[in-house]
Amino acid sequence: MYILKAQNTFDSAHFLSNYNGKCRNIHGHTWTVHAEVGSETLKESGEFKGMVTDFGDLKKDLKEMLDYFDHALIIEENSLRKETLENIVQDGFKVITIDFRSTAENFSKYFYDKLEEKGYNVRKITVFETPTNSATYER
Repeated sequence: MYILKAQNTFDSAHFLSNYNGKCRNIHGHTWTVHAEVGSETLKESGEFKGMVTDFGDLKKDLKEMLDYFDHALIIEENSLRKETLENIVQDGFKVITIDFRSTAENFSKYFYDKLEEKGYNVRKITVFETPTNSATYER
């Protein structure tokens, strides 16, 4: 199995609603995402002969996914009162509402699925929310 690895980061704020700990407060992370894609064989002809895929394409696709979340307040649907959310948005802040809890575990599956949708043979995605704490999703 040939395995390619790429990584990138994004900075964002979030909170965990209905959580009895420090993370129930709005706080930020520099999230680091490690993507691994692979293949049993290399391309046999054309521009990408001898490759699994072009590193440049993998890096670009990963960066585009992460840039979407960069410097945003990530909010799980229905975790804030409607009026609170409206006021934050009206004040001009970048807010992204997602339909899952914003944990490293859930982000690892989310990014796995997104890269797979782009046609990559994803092996695993690891998401670090701190330099020493991470979650991995693989099939």
